[in-house]
Amino acid sequence: MPSLLEPGATKSLFCRGRLTATVTSTKTHAQRIVFEEGGLNSKHVRMPVPEASALLRSRFGVHGELKRLPTEKDDTFLVSAADESKFILKVANPAEQTSELEFELRLLMHLEQADSSLPVPRVIAENPAQPYLTIRDHAGQLRHVRLLSYLPGIPLDRTRTTAPERFRIGELLGRLRHATATFSHPADGRILAWDVKHLLDLSSLLTYIEDAGKRADLQLGLQRFAALQARIARLRMQVLHNDFNRSNLIVDHADPRFVMGVIDFGDAVRTAIAIDVATALLNQLPRDASGDPSEDLFAAPRDLLRGYLSVAELTDEEMALVPHLVMARVVARALISSWRAKAFPENADYILRNTEQGWAQLKWFLVQSPDDIGSLLRRM
Repeated sequence: MPSLLEPGATKSLFCRGRLTATVTSTKTHAQRIVFEEGGLNSKHVRMPVPEASALLRSRFGVHGELKRLPTEKDDTFLVSAADESKFILKVANPAEQTSELEFELRLLMHLEQADSSLPVPRVIAENPAQPYLTIRDHAGQLRHVRLLSYLPGIPLDRTRTTAPERFRIGELLGRLRHATATFSHPADGRILAWDVKHLLDLSSLLTYIEDAGKRADLQLGLQRFAALQARIARLRMQVLHNDFNRSNLIVDHADPRFVMGVIDFGDAVRTAIAIDVATALLNQLPRDASGDPSEDLFAAPRDLLRGYLSVAELTDEEMALVPHLVMARVVARALISSWRAKAFPENADYILRNTEQGWAQLKWFLVQSPDDIGSLLRRM
């Protein structure tokens, strides 16, 4: 498999209908940034639990047991302290930029001030002006370390939901949008692979899709996105969570609030409001979708959208584009996860945990006409 940064042969990508484009595997500057920022393309030596435990004691004065949690690119530990309190210790990927980490932490601190009732992690630091530590680990890597509060409950991806519970998820997403609307940071315009605005910069990852049929489906999905790119570029934008997926929502069925925590602000960015909503809706699509065009894939997502619209509005154009952006996220997930599973085979199970279900979802979108997709949310 060729490196992402190697030059290579030109590939014809969009060849159906009126739209034609050519993409080479030689990366443009923008493509390089998409692949390299945020540590997605960087291997690192994982910090062993004993080293993390010693770090926790020496730098934060916390004694307890640590359990490694599965993550995409960093080292994250659940801390069960001796006094029965719990924390999350995060040791950043060495490739993550200081400005990006500070952006994430300042956003969390802003949310605590803007709406203290939002169930988001609190930054634990003696000095708010320096909310993280910088260390050199035993492997010689420069790492940024932060300690966050723990939010009790179970991840949404381990349970099922009712319509009222999905409504609550949407309400919280809308509240979070309002709270982040007034936040800005020099790093909030960073370019992330998981920001669907940049989907076309992922086109060279088609090389990592071995199945010809799946590769053709992804090519058509990219073609449809390209046809809408000008409209997407005109959408309203602000700083947003950008990763409202099931594993990032902590819930409790016994609590009327249902969502007890929103975690992992590592993909927060200034992006389109409609993209943030689309990501949340994607994660309510049925996991067992058959691809049958008569199936209503948006039955459960509409419950979330109703909750969202009860506290935050969307324009007609945003409502029309959200379903297309859901499909775009399906395409992005397939491309990014397939690439990273080959680059990091030791973490492939975690990376691919949501990918397989997406192929039938993509088939479902592709058998619908673009006009039909644009009207999906009019049936509210």
